[in-house]
Formats: sequence, C-alpha cells, structure tokens
Amino acid sequence: MKQFFSIAACIFIPFVGFAEDSPLFLEVSKDTDLSAYQWTHRPVVVFANSTEDVNYQRQIKMLEREIESLIDRDVIILTDTTPKLATPLRDALRPRGFALILFGKDGQVKLRKPFPWSVRELSRVIDKMPMRRQELNAVK
Repeated sequence: MKQFFSIAACIFIPFVGFAEDSPLFLEVSKDTDLSAYQWTHRPVVVFANSTEDVNYQRQIKMLEREIESLIDRDVIILTDTTPKLATPLRDALRPRGFALILFGKDGQVKLRKPFPWSVRELSRVIDKMPMRRQELNAVK
C-alpha cells in the first residue's frame, strides 16, 4: 500500500505549477493573433494588472484543477498580466483590471466576466454552443 502512494506521488508531483509548463497556458505578446486559433480552439483570455492580482491567481488555480475538461473542449488559455505592454489584444478588448473573456471557435466573444469563473461554469457555456453540440454529436 505504501508503494502505491509513493508511485502516485511521483506521478502527480510533476504537475505542480502546471500552468507554466503547459502548452495550454500561453502569455499574450504583441504578436498574439487570435485568428491563429479560429476553428481549432476556444481561447479563454485572462487579463489582470499583475500576476499578484487575487482574482487572477484564483482563476488560474481553478483552470489548473480541471485541466482535462478544458482540453476536452479545445480550450487554450491566454494570459495578459502586463498592461504596460499595451498588446493589440488588450487594446481591442479594453479590460479594466481583471477580466475573463471566452471566445468561440468562430472567433467571436461568447462570454465576458469581471470576476473568476469555475471550469464547470465555463464548460456549461461551451457545451451550449452550436459547434460544441455538433462535436458531441459527431462522436456518438
């Protein structure tokens, strides 16, 4: 029994700090273009004025906890915590402090929230989208 827990610990320890190492979490730069994800991914953009923002930290933890649900729904997380960079994405979306913005695969904004949302809530919104329903029907 002790061996099982040792093996389990070895398996799960590398996932601590998942956001920094995962290709699912990307930082927004001046070159970030959401059209690169059109028809392949559902971008979720998380804005904050710094990585120290309590809402930002809470949101990232919520996203990390249920990463499999996000992967299943073709979600990619883009983070922008440096207002000074004035990225084109920040200029276009004009967040005030913390903001969570969900885009559909069609590139349109589907949800905009000024506070953190759980993966469960995001999943419900995504699962109601026509393209997601088509994806689910195609699997059956």
